[in-house]
Order: sequence, then structure tokens, then C-alpha cells
Amino acid sequence: MKKKALLVMTVALAFVLGSLTACTNMADLPTESSVVKESTATDATETSTTTEVIETKSDQELADEVAALIDAIYVQYRNDKTDEQCAAAKAAWDKLTDAQKELVEGEEADPDYFGRDTGDASLDDPLNQDGIGEKELLVVSFGTSFNDSRVKDIHSVEMALKDAFPEWSVRRAFTAQIIINHVQARDGEKIDNMDQAMERAIKNGVKTMVIVPTHLMQGAEYDELIGVARQYQDQFENIVVADPLLGVVGENASAINEDKQVVAKAVVEQAVKNAGLGDPAAAWAGGTALVLMGHGTAHSAKVTYSQMQAQMDELGYGNVFIGTVEGEPEDTSCEAVIEKVAAQGFPNVILRPLMVVAGDHANNDMAGEDEDSWKSMFEASEKFENVGTQIEGLGRLPEVQALYVKHAAEAIEYYENNAAQGSSQEATGLRAEELKEGVLYQAKFVTDSSMFKANEALEGKGILTIKDGKLNFHVTLPSKNTVNLFLGLAEDAKKEGANILQPTLDVVTYADGESEEVYGFDVAVPYLDKEFDLALVGTKGTWYDHKVSICEVSEGGEALKVVVGKAALADGEYQASVVLGGGSGKATVNSPVTVKVTDGVAYATLVWTSKNYDYMIVDDVKYLNESADGENSSFTIPVKAFGVELPVIGDTVAMSNAHEIEYTLLFELLQ
Repeated sequence: MKKKALLVMTVALAFVLGSLTACTNMADLPTESSVVKESTATDATETSTTTEVIETKSDQELADEVAALIDAIYVQYRNDKTDEQCAAAKAAWDKLTDAQKELVEGEEADPDYFGRDTGDASLDDPLNQDGIGEKELLVVSFGTSFNDSRVKDIHSVEMALKDAFPEWSVRRAFTAQIIINHVQARDGEKIDNMDQAMERAIKNGVKTMVIVPTHLMQGAEYDELIGVARQYQDQFENIVVADPLLGVVGENASAINEDKQVVAKAVVEQAVKNAGLGDPAAAWAGGTALVLMGHGTAHSAKVTYSQMQAQMDELGYGNVFIGTVEGEPEDTSCEAVIEKVAAQGFPNVILRPLMVVAGDHANNDMAGEDEDSWKSMFEASEKFENVGTQIEGLGRLPEVQALYVKHAAEAIEYYENNAAQGSSQEATGLRAEELKEGVLYQAKFVTDSSMFKANEALEGKGILTIKDGKLNFHVTLPSKNTVNLFLGLAEDAKKEGANILQPTLDVVTYADGESEEVYGFDVAVPYLDKEFDLALVGTKGTWYDHKVSICEVSEGGEALKVVVGKAALADGEYQASVVLGGGSGKATVNSPVTVKVTDGVAYATLVWTSKNYDYMIVDDVKYLNESADGENSSFTIPVKAFGVELPVIGDTVAMSNAHEIEYTLLFELLQ
């Protein structure tokens, strides 16, 4: 509620004049020119003097205004007002008193947004310089707003790559716009998002782009990175993406590799060293357990955490336990890990992040003072004598930096070898004349891009058949991001009457037993062991040229773990359940919903349990509220996929200032 200072004075003119005559001259009176105004009434004896109203905002109102400004930049996209909004939020914060700053509370805003000391940002280098040259190593990280961690865990990796490849220009990109905005608003440091970094490279004439992701695994963030890179691939002569820190996901929960072994040894030895416990064996003997907290994911790559536990066991680290913030896989939840550690009788516990960067999760979810932090939960269990924390990311470890250098070198070697191979390949499998009708063969799907490949569950292979002397190859892709293929060049795919290949819905089963629906395609193969043109178009509607080949043909196509040929949705109406994620939980959406498919494109009519949403944003496209005044907000939006969380933005006017909130929608077909 607004507080108002109101001063009203009503006196007779005769009384005023008499008082002034007896006491002093009017010119000697103290005046408030901004407050007091003279007013002459029609009746001279009733003339009165009044003041205008001064509106003074309360401490809470001023704090709320700052909270709204913070919430406005706490979004996962950049627009043409972002720079202005970041500056406005910081300027408003700086005007608050210390007491007012403590009152800042919004959908995402709190006093720590600007007030928390996370180190000296001036020690960092955003690596957004021009003058790149023709060869660039773009180091892509999720990012962190913790300045010290950004320097030690990200910048140190970037500098290791710069030292290892002096002939390449090293540049940076973050994928989390929320973090980019935070750092810019608070510290004035501008970090490129991936689109900005790619546009910078194009402007600078970069010909060869090697993307080095600092992600832990080939999970959702890695997949999104691949999707963005694919949008720009026709702007470079060569573009390739290196493996993340822990390498390929692996076949099952027990699959380990050299990368995982290097990381496991490095983090355990550093943790023991920090604790002054000698070596891992001595720590175990002394009753100390090491709990490594990762992020966790619903992505099929979550099996990586199980593999890291298997790797610890393989190394003889029986006192090391892998956990995740998200509790996926389920046996990595905090509660599950507490029970595991307690069951083995360890009185002492050290918590340390299994994350490249020691950012928000490490500082708050792991080591924070709130009752739901891992430290608090371990202490509250009363099962342990001592619970300590180490807030250090993997990126600062020399062994980890060396792994990123290794992966970058492998990526560079990949494109160099690919460029030198030419258009023909040596035949290493069955020849076309040896194939028989009615037999399923498996063959390798080789492309000119690491972003266009067969699903990882199939190890780069697809199913080859022959009928009436014609070869057909069924390739199952990693996702639904490629919506059509064309046998030929992109320019011909755009012509009227072009034979555009339609997708099938394939079901793949990953090593951890999880199944997923993805797109597959049947491609008429002109010949084996030799490159041919195969263009693709993604969800953004842009066609790209690719060279592919089908080689290493062998029997056993039926062994590939994929259900092929399930038709994509035909035009018509369907019912689907929908689950809303994100936000504060105060608003939700009605379920089930009607999904209408027209020309292969699905749209759902989404109704909120609130009247306060005026638009939604899906894939950077704004959809306006369709409901009548007084009715709950309703939108018709595209449904890109079923069984996969889709990021969206909803703009609410429920608070004092309209602001956008990030959500996810999970659609599941009911019929």
C-alpha cells in the first residue's frame, strides 16, 4: 500500500493576515514551494491554503520494482531490449538502501542476485574479441554467475586450449542466457550466447569452426548445442563438435572408458588431498566417505552417472558415492545416497560437486544453509559425526583441462581426415550384388557432419534392404529436430514437386532400458561405399546440404534395437495429456488437451487455470491469448514432440509489472 504525505491547512484569511501582522512578515516564513500552494476561494472570507499530495513509495514498493526488473532479465532468451533492461535493473538496485535491498523478492529475484559476493569479475575474460582469423575453437559452456568459479573452472579450460592450439583463436559462448544477463547486469561483463558467437565468427570470416563443449556428458544441453550449431553449418567450410568431458555415453550402466577413469581419479585424489587424508585408501580406512553430487537428468544420458559409480568401483574407491540434484537416476537422490553411506558405517562425509563448474548447485543445493541442501540433509539425518563440503568444479583440475585439449585435438583430426578422404571410400563389407531380398542387413551411416548421424543407440548404423534390385536404407536419427530429408541438393528440395522424404516415428531403446520416440527416414540408396547428396531441413525451416555414404554392410540388421516404420501422425484430432513444469506452481494448465494435426503439423489448444497470461512464446514465436475477457487464458501453440519436455515462455500480468516466466510442457498421446 502506498504511503502518502498529506498536509491540509484550512484557516480564515483574516486570521492568517492578523497572525502575520502581529508576528512577522510573510517573506520571513519558512516555505515549502514544492508542497504549499495558495488557493483563492470565491468568498474572500472562505479563502484557504492547501497543499498538493506527495506520493512517497514504501520500502516494499521500491524493492518490488527492482524485483520486477530482475525477473524481466531472468529469462532464457535475448531481445533488443536486454542491454537496456540489464542496466535499468542494476541502476534501480543501486538506489535502494541496505534495508530495502533485503526486501527484494520476486518470481526469481532475491537480494543475492546483486548483493552476493561471488568474487572479482575483472579477473575473467569474456573472450568476445573480433579479429578471429579463419580457424576458431569456440568453447561452449552452460555458464555460471559465480565469478571465482567462472575464472577457475571455465576460463582455465579456455586458456589450456589456447596454450595447446596457438594457431587457433579461442572464443567463448554460454548457453544459459539467464546467466549471461546476470553477469552483465551485476558486473558489466558481456558474454556471447551461442548465436552471438556464431554470428561473430561469420562476420570475422571464420572458415573452420571447432566447437568444444565443456558439458559433462552427451545430455540435453549437448543436444541443444548440436541443434544450434546445425543452424549455422552452411556458413562455414568445416564445422565439427568435440566430445563432452566424459566421452560417449556407453552401452549400459557398467560401461566405462578412459575419459571417465581420468576424471574419477583426478576428482577423488584432489578431494582427499584437500581434506589432508593422504590417499584414497587412507581416507577409506579412516572412515571418510566422498559423495560427488552431479546435476542429474531425465535424458537417456543419465546412465552416465551409473557408469561413473561403476568406474569408482572399478578403481577400488568403495567409499565414493555418486549422487545427483535431480535424483535421476533414482538411486542417486540425496535420500538414497544418505542410506548407502550410512549402511556402510562411514562416520565422516565430504560433499563435493561432480560438475565442471562449482556454481549455484554447488554453493546452494550442496553446501547451502537451507534445510533442503545436501549438507543440511546429511546433518539432519543424524547418521554422521562430521559433514564437510568442498566447493570446487572439475574444470580447475589439470587432468580435466588436458581431457578437453584431447577432445579438441580429436575433433580437429576428424575434420582434417574427413576433408582429405575425398568422395570415395574403400569397400569393407558386402557388395550390392551380394545382397538378397527379404534379408535385413546393417550398414554404417557416414556423414560429413558430427551433427547429422544415426541414433547413438544404433552405434552409427541403420537397416539396409534390397527389393527389385533397388537399395533402401532406414536411418534412425537422435531426435525429432530433422523433420524432412531430400535425396539431392538443398536448392532442388525447395523446388515445386520435389520428392520430400517424410519421417517415420521410430522407437529406440537405450542401454539403460529407457525408450524414446525419434524420427527415422527411408532413403533410396544410389550406391554403396560412395558419397551422395542428402539434404535435410530442421524445425527452423532451413535446408542444408550434406554428403553421406552407406558402407560396411553386414548381415544382422534385425539385431538393431529399433522399432521401425511406425507412421508419423496422420492429419486429424487426437487427445493428449499435458504436464506443466517450471514457474512457481501457482498456475497450471488443463489436461487433457485436443491436438489437431494439419499437413503433418500438430497444434494444441492450451487453457490455463489463470486469466492473467497475455501471450506465450514457443521457439521464439509469440502466440497471443485467444480467450474472451474474464475467461481463463487460452493459446493455440505447436506441439513439436510427444514424451519430451518442450521449453515455452508465458507472460503474466498478475503482478504489478508484467513479466515472462519460463515453463516446460510435456505432451503424451492418449490414443
